[in-house]
Amino acid sequence: MSTPRTVAFHTLGCKLNFSETSSIRRSFEDQGYSTVPFEQGADIYVLNTCSVTDFADRKCRYEVRRALKYAPDARIVVVGCYAQLKPREISEIPGVDLVLGAAEKFNILKYIDGLSGTSQKGMVVAGEVKEANTFVDAFSFGDRTRSFLKVQDGCDYKCSFCTIPQARGSSRSDTVENVVANAHKIADLGIREIVLTGVNLGDFGNGTEVIEGEKPRKSDLFIDLARALDKVDGIDRIRISSIEPNLLTEEIIEFVAGSERFVPHFHIPLQSGSDKILKAMRRRYQRSLYEQRVEWIRKNMPHCCIGVDVIVGFPGETDDDFNETHTFLSDLDISYLHVFTYSERANTPAAEYADSVPMEIRRLRNEKLRILSEKKRRAFGNMFLNTTRKVLVEHHTENGMMTGYTDNYLKVAIPVNQSCYNKIMDVHLMAWDSKGENLTGKII
Repeated sequence: MSTPRTVAFHTLGCKLNFSETSSIRRSFEDQGYSTVPFEQGADIYVLNTCSVTDFADRKCRYEVRRALKYAPDARIVVVGCYAQLKPREISEIPGVDLVLGAAEKFNILKYIDGLSGTSQKGMVVAGEVKEANTFVDAFSFGDRTRSFLKVQDGCDYKCSFCTIPQARGSSRSDTVENVVANAHKIADLGIREIVLTGVNLGDFGNGTEVIEGEKPRKSDLFIDLARALDKVDGIDRIRISSIEPNLLTEEIIEFVAGSERFVPHFHIPLQSGSDKILKAMRRRYQRSLYEQRVEWIRKNMPHCCIGVDVIVGFPGETDDDFNETHTFLSDLDISYLHVFTYSERANTPAAEYADSVPMEIRRLRNEKLRILSEKKRRAFGNMFLNTTRKVLVEHHTENGMMTGYTDNYLKVAIPVNQSCYNKIMDVHLMAWDSKGENLTGKII
């Protein structure tokens, strides 16, 4: 096989993965590689994986097979959370050449060079997750109107259902100064919106101040980062991807309400509306605190979009527990739900819990909450019909329409007008489209 010069990428999972894939892609391009579409066939495929659910594991296997379909002789490299958690398992997937762990993935080119000219398959370079103890910055650009800017990594929370600490290590962060410098770079690229990403974003500051002989500690808080980013010229919008309710302080909410750049949109994981289940999950709050956060947002930003993560079918979740969650969410003034069906993850405490919920019941509960989510989404959108809001118009077009998002995260379709791409336009919101998926509007 000749020296590889083309590379293709596929990313599974969260916004953090997308930011890291983009940075890995730039490292290849800096060394003369050309990035090509996945379906075109490449000399090297890099799969950045997630392992939040069993489906994500199966998805990885599917993408390996798909890569080999387009390029049977390609070198296939797997990185990401799944690669750290189950490197040996991945190495046995037919076609996989290299598996890199959390501490090794950003040195991918060094390991690629080691593969060239060899016939070795399934090579694993994945150390203990504790070796992933430094912060590597990343941000995405090139395929979106917005950039995912990584500011934090890892997590110290140890929720009973979660493998992320095993996959990404302890909480650590960038410095305020470096995040601001990256924001300036993003602005110089012509990107209009930044989405701040991390594993536990509100825990920003961990690992930014290192004193010899001591554990890295916080030198700045998330609010300090937000205040610094609010002064960066050239970025019109800054969005917080997700933040834990116990870390979403009233100070942060009030700051966003008064900010010119931070948009009125919060995504706040709940996971359960039952205090009993929250305790079993080892979450760091009760539902009363969550309710207080939502009320404070509504007091300061009545037009704010509020998204919620929730898990159904956690071990020990009875019908009464689920109904408590459903009622809590029904009564809560939120905008949409991301609903996850609990799946057992190896080496987590919850996997050993008794009273497993049958899968058919988990799926039924998932569907009930998805129906509730749709009602919430439509009700939130209806509040803004026959009003004018600013929409950042994206490049994607379909059926003579292009789409974009309002500041408060309403997806809007408008007739194609190429002069509006990557611009923030005043749009009058008129109706729902025929599928009820997007609002339709016209540029003012």
